[in-house]
Amino acid sequence: MTTRKIKGLLFDFDGTLLDTNELIIQTFLHVLEPEFPGKFTRDDMIPFIGPSLIESFSTIDPLRAEEWVQQYLRWNDEHHNELAKEFEGVKSTLLALREKGIRLAIVSTKSLDSLSKGIRLLGIEDLFEVVVSMDDVKHVKPDPEPILLALKKMHLEKENVLMIGDNSHDIVGGQNAGVRTAGVAWSMKGEEFLMQFKPDYMLHHMSDLITIVEEQVNA
Repeated sequence: MTTRKIKGLLFDFDGTLLDTNELIIQTFLHVLEPEFPGKFTRDDMIPFIGPSLIESFSTIDPLRAEEWVQQYLRWNDEHHNELAKEFEGVKSTLLALREKGIRLAIVSTKSLDSLSKGIRLLGIEDLFEVVVSMDDVKHVKPDPEPILLALKKMHLEKENVLMIGDNSHDIVGGQNAGVRTAGVAWSMKGEEFLMQFKPDYMLHHMSDLITIVEEQVNA
């Protein structure tokens, strides 16, 4: 008989653990405003939060997408530590979860270089046993590949894992991989948007994860 006790948590990174919303919006505008003066607003950038950069820029012009990705990465890297910051309670909650024996991983659509910079900024390098970036897979979320890769590396069963994220890609990706899912109400796209995808849980504060994990002890 298998148990559904939560043993592992998989986190998206940007918009879930690290507040990069302002950084992302400003970087997209920096790239696109010179090309399309006055065409794009801050709100127009919100749908670009979550998908890979090449996907987002390809919706505007597939032929120039790669060029724009490189411009994006340069400006984003230069302004990363200035504009990115921790969401409330992230580090303290991660430490508490580790103390309870919960295993932690990151599953992101970002490159490993970009991810590593954010992880260092939060000072949480030692908390994650697995980091899956876009460099590790052929298909990013919502394809199940990166989530299934994390499970394989951690030697965990699907029923013992929860995928947490701020975007539809995280929820749908988790569902495609057969794991439970949690949305975060601090998502730039909003709680109502995420609820459309029927996550198993909705976090209103990072510390809600401690309650969820404790509820599963006798599951």
